[in-house]
Amino acid sequence: MVHNPSTSHTNPGINMKASKKAAPKRATTVGRTKTVARKKGLNGGSGARGGKTAKAVALASSSLTTRQNEEAIRIIKALKGWGSIELKVVVPLQTHRATIESIGLDPVEAQPRQAYFFDTPDFALNKAGVVVRARRIQGGGADTVVKLRPVDPAAISPELRRSASFKVELDAMPGGLVCSGSLKGTCTGEDVLAATSGAAPLSSLFSKEQLAFFGKHAPKGVTMESLVVLGPTYLLKAKHNPKSFGRRIVVEMWLYPDGSRILEISTKCLPEEAFQTAVEFKAYLANCGINLAMTDATKTKSAMEYFRQRMTSGPPAG
Repeated sequence: MVHNPSTSHTNPGINMKASKKAAPKRATTVGRTKTVARKKGLNGGSGARGGKTAKAVALASSSLTTRQNEEAIRIIKALKGWGSIELKVVVPLQTHRATIESIGLDPVEAQPRQAYFFDTPDFALNKAGVVVRARRIQGGGADTVVKLRPVDPAAISPELRRSASFKVELDAMPGGLVCSGSLKGTCTGEDVLAATSGAAPLSSLFSKEQLAFFGKHAPKGVTMESLVVLGPTYLLKAKHNPKSFGRRIVVEMWLYPDGSRILEISTKCLPEEAFQTAVEFKAYLANCGINLAMTDATKTKSAMEYFRQRMTSGPPAG
């Protein structure tokens, strides 16, 4: 795998994640996917909406340079074969409450979660583009991830591509396109509590595949047992099916220990639907009165910046 730090600019405020999970319900089989693509003109054919698709591509890329367009197209092509892309937007802080109300989401349906990050005291993993995280989920479940960010999706090894636990994420933000490779695992909430309290070794949370992935990409001399616990960070996650948008959306609010927060809204589509869906998604949000935030902040980046400052200044007095 090539750990490629290069990025290029794209549509402000929109992030894309691609995984090998099942695509959205409206295109769950190969035959159905081709049918949807033909109807939308996404394969460049003579579908009834071919003109609309061309317009969507133009709208989605109108603010990009030729080089940026070429890079976006290259990455989308590299993601073909993956099940879906996740489009994400960051909502400005001052409109969080209005956003929840405008999309018709019932806040009490949100699922509470608790996230822990792990790094060395000098944040060697963060500097190397490696993210290690565990997350407790309501009901007693939990998941883990070892993430490499950035990475070139075209250079991912065949072994990882075949792994059901591996996915590629594409964040397209004002700062540029950033691809990530994530290897996921599962455990229990009790396992996470034991490891974060020191009652069990941190490595016990991760699978052999994850540990091998970590060992390959972590800086020399950095082991799982040399990492410290950063967190927890609390978050709320809710799924919603708006009547005015033909896809399910997911809303996540991350609540950081210093009182700051990030609100993200996301939806999924097939790689060949990316430009069309991006335009439709932005139009839906605009109709809800939601403006996209001109920021390259992500949930992980915001968390790591908070903990870095906390480690540098020390815990607050009192």
